[in-house]
Amino acid sequence: MVVFFTQASGWPLSFIMTSCSMLRNRMLADPSFLFKVGTEIVIDSCCATLAEVQKRGKDFWAEFELYLADLLVGVVVNVALVGMLAPYARIGQPSLSKGVFGHMRHAYAALPSSVFEAERPGCRFSVKQRIATYFFKHIDDRWRYFQGVMYGAVGFACGIIGQGIANLIMTAKRSIRKSEEDIPVPPLVKSAALWGVFLAVSSNTRYQIINGLERLVESSPLAKKVPPVAMAFTIGVRFGNNIYGGMQFVDWARLSGVQ
Repeated sequence: MVVFFTQASGWPLSFIMTSCSMLRNRMLADPSFLFKVGTEIVIDSCCATLAEVQKRGKDFWAEFELYLADLLVGVVVNVALVGMLAPYARIGQPSLSKGVFGHMRHAYAALPSSVFEAERPGCRFSVKQRIATYFFKHIDDRWRYFQGVMYGAVGFACGIIGQGIANLIMTAKRSIRKSEEDIPVPPLVKSAALWGVFLAVSSNTRYQIINGLERLVESSPLAKKVPPVAMAFTIGVRFGNNIYGGMQFVDWARLSGVQ
């Protein structure tokens, strides 16, 4: 089945899937995975711009560097969330290790990818496992040691990169031409920490809910007869999520004193 799926995908996707097991396993579990990732990239870029223009108002151009940093980090973060919460095909049996750490690794490996992941042959999840997966994360058979803090870690790392680039741009502009409208350069570590908290709390919760809603629609009789219905719902629900998330982040950033 794996060989047939990769061959039917066509080049270069078949080559990428053969080389990257994390992508292949997600495509096997959810053939619409790449559609959801692409939808997230397009919608996030457009919605983040609209949300920031609305929230920043007349200060948008004065705060353009902050908008650019939010946009770059937001795209990477949202794509990471789609990938981390996506269901994946579990090929083979997990290795059994003895001792406390062995039992912990086995417990992590048995967790669903998201709170509302659909059950399928060989994958059954209890209520406790679904609750636990909000805090703990098992990405793939080769990545079973990561916990829920990885959401915050991804957000912090992306915040360091995105805000670092914005700070460099702001510093360079001020060295060439200073203006009374210039805003203070945001603190790098504090901004990255805000991204980490926002990703671990707000984004994690919102994307868990989105996965659950998409699962309900995709399993409905209407979507099975008319597949574009599920695709349209994905576009709509992710559009609304990105608008709300972008506006919420600006509020969080201002309340925390970062922006």
